[in-house]
Amino acid sequence: MSDSTLVIWDDVFSGYDFGPSHPLRPLRLELTMALAGQLGVLDRPGVTVQAPTSAPDDLLELVHDPMYVASVKRAPDDLMGRLSLKYGLGTGDVPIFRQMHEAAALVTGATVDAAKAVWEGTHQHAVNISGGLHHAMRGRASGFCVYDDPAVAIAWLLSQGATRVAYVDVDVHHGDGVEAAFYDDPRVLTLSLHESGRTLFPGTGWADQVGADEGVGANVNVALPMGTGDAGWLRAFEAVVPPVLRAFQPQVMLTQHGCDTHALDPLAHLLMSIDGQRVAYRRLHELAHELCGGKWIAVGGGGYEPVQVVPRAWTHLLAEATGAPVDGATPGDWRETARTKGNELAPTSLTDGRSVAWVPWEGGPGAEDDKVDQAVRETREAVFPHLGLDPMSVDG
Repeated sequence: MSDSTLVIWDDVFSGYDFGPSHPLRPLRLELTMALAGQLGVLDRPGVTVQAPTSAPDDLLELVHDPMYVASVKRAPDDLMGRLSLKYGLGTGDVPIFRQMHEAAALVTGATVDAAKAVWEGTHQHAVNISGGLHHAMRGRASGFCVYDDPAVAIAWLLSQGATRVAYVDVDVHHGDGVEAAFYDDPRVLTLSLHESGRTLFPGTGWADQVGADEGVGANVNVALPMGTGDAGWLRAFEAVVPPVLRAFQPQVMLTQHGCDTHALDPLAHLLMSIDGQRVAYRRLHELAHELCGGKWIAVGGGGYEPVQVVPRAWTHLLAEATGAPVDGATPGDWRETARTKGNELAPTSLTDGRSVAWVPWEGGPGAEDDKVDQAVRETREAVFPHLGLDPMSVDG
């Protein structure tokens, strides 16, 4: 199904590093690219691997306040830390490190590079697994995120004349930074499927947050209960995401693929498997081809189990984007690399071997706890009428 795919990657991404005790470990990226490389995913026809370019200040300032950008630059030399704390820097979530601005600007530049490749037509798909830092706000760092690379890439697309950009976020955490950047902008559909803010950071992302002013109806949130597994998650996805995207009719899709929805993730409470996650990747790929000629930009996001989960999840994302799934065993050489670098035994299979059967939403109780269906109903009732859709119709 893929034509050509650009993968933005360089070992330099390991420089986005908050330190050895921080949950966001660069190891997750290194092991992903090692696994994808050993499986031949990066050598497929039509695949180009390209180093990133750094985002200059004027690009960052499409989304971020110039004073904030200046604060990020000087934070490593802010010995007292008071000014940095004003901007969310120097906290437990976002510790300050040397070359922080440079590292974050490279991640952002990489996502914009991906957007340029897709928008300008040099590649049909583009992937930046280092990206997806969706919590950073206009003037504040948050949730491990210094600059909001998806929001900057979307703002760049708008500056190039895009009028319908769809952003779909399947991270376990609400995509609050991207939502805030475009909350009143009808040109950008922001759709986040996440664990409820009642039980998880950032405590936002409710069904009644549907946008403001001309953007009403272009902001969609599905807040799922803790404990939701593959069947419930996929049921909710199919009940909301395809009808909303079809109503919006995007010119291009940018999707965020935090894999912290997995049952093994230490920072959240959903129970998905690798098998369920790769179904989500496939469905987003299919929708990109159905609705916008395959113009698909995919970024990483959260994921805090750097050996057991992230490398397999994002290798499946890369495999999907480059045209064919991968199955079977993980290569022995990769398992040895993971054991050496991660100090633990790596998984032997590329999947968890779970069933991904699910029951389509029909407006009533489903295969899992009815709280999943309640979340679906709340979202459909809040936003579907603004899009000309029937909240109770199975077909939207």
